Amino acid sequence: MNVNFYLNNKEKINEKFEFFIEKRQLIKIESNERLVEAHVKKAEHNLGILKQLNEEYNDWKIIGLYYCLYHSCLALLANKEYSSKNHTATIIFLLKKYSEITNEDINLINELQIKEEDAKFYTQLKQERHNANYSTDIFFDKSKIEKNRIKTITFLNKVKEIVKIAD
Repeated sequence: MNVNFYLNNKEKINEKFEFFIEKRQLIKIESNERLVEAHVKKAEHNLGILKQLNEEYNDWKIIGLYYCLYHSCLALLANKEYSSKNHTATIIFLLKKYSEITNEDINLINELQIKEEDAKFYTQLKQERHNANYSTDIFFDKSKIEKNRIKTITFLNKVKEIVKIAD
């Protein structure tokens, strides 16, 4: 997914958003703080796998990081009373609902908004997760894992702050 294309074309974000609503890939749900908290806990659980695996399993570390990030994103959706059944729909939702200041979000300080680099990181880690899942190669080095781990933790902490969940 080309995040830059959508960031530069708000109309396309709106079109895709409506498409995913129509196809029921994005679904309006009732307010559910427990669901938000459950997604954050699942994100933390997925992050915990990194401590259990040695370097021999760096491909699985990428998968754990990706699913930490994905459940963090699902927490953001649930926070706005939506659920998603599609990874691309999730990204479109984040771009639409969290990347621009709305009346609902006006009180969020700048650091708490989902930034362009967050959306790009999500799509990059999604591709790396795909490679880790389906490739027969093992090609994730320690520095790449650490870089992605730090970015994932930063994103998870941002999500916790947005949805006001304490550690």
